[in-house]
This record gives sequence, structure tokens and C-alpha cells, in this order.
Amino acid sequence: MQPQQLIEFIGNHWMLFAALAAIVALLVHNFLVSGKGSLDPVGATDLINHKDALVLDVRPVADFEQGHIINAHNIPMNGFKKQIGTLQKHKDRHILVTCRSGSQSSMACQQLRKDGFGDVYNLRGGVLAWQSANLPLSKKKTKR
Repeated sequence: MQPQQLIEFIGNHWMLFAALAAIVALLVHNFLVSGKGSLDPVGATDLINHKDALVLDVRPVADFEQGHIINAHNIPMNGFKKQIGTLQKHKDRHILVTCRSGSQSSMACQQLRKDGFGDVYNLRGGVLAWQSANLPLSKKKTKR
């Protein structure tokens, strides 16, 4: 296809070309921005073991009690904003936030960053990814 034909095609099908450009822009945004501050289970274990990260689980209490990452603290999303104050003493630590699949913990990470917490990471894929990587879960209760 020659440049003139390409220009003519774009002119005749500008709506399709605009849709393609929007999709490409969203994909680029997803790769560059959305993965920032997100860790897979291997990266999360490194953060926990070598940088003494605080693990924060935002699932409901019943789900948390069924199994959670060892030494995790539970602050459910339904009252998360009101309880951020309890984390102030951990503001200078690395914080790994998890939920069932990684979507709610992503929202919690955004809220923590907005409230001045700097080193906040989302566990990509959540507890489901943690289990898929054959990493252990605990049913032991932890203190806040």
C-alpha cells in the first residue's frame, strides 16, 4: 500500500481509524501506568522477606479468616477510608495490599497514596494469584 492510498483509506474510514488510535492509546496507558506499583507473588515475597513489608488484606473479615498471607493485617474495603488512621505508624514502611483478585486492593493503594503513603504496592492477581503460585496461607489471627 502506498502512502497516498493509506491517506485515502484513513480519510474514507476516519471513524475506524479514530477507534484504532483510542485503543492503542489505552493499551499504551495500561502498560506504562497501570502496572506501576504492582507486584506479582514472587516480587511480593521478595518485598515481604527482604524489606519487611506490611501486608494489608482488604477482603471482608470472613474471607480473611478462611486464609490470608502470613502476618497480614485485615482492614476491609467497606470501612477502609475511616480506618486509614490506624496505619499512620506504618507510613514509612513498604506496604503490600491484597484482596481476592487485585481490583479492590488497587483502589486501596490509590487511597493510601492519596493520603501520603509512599511505598504502596498492589499484589497483582490478589490472593488467587498467591495461591496459584503455591504460596502458603495462614488462618492464624493477627493483630492490627
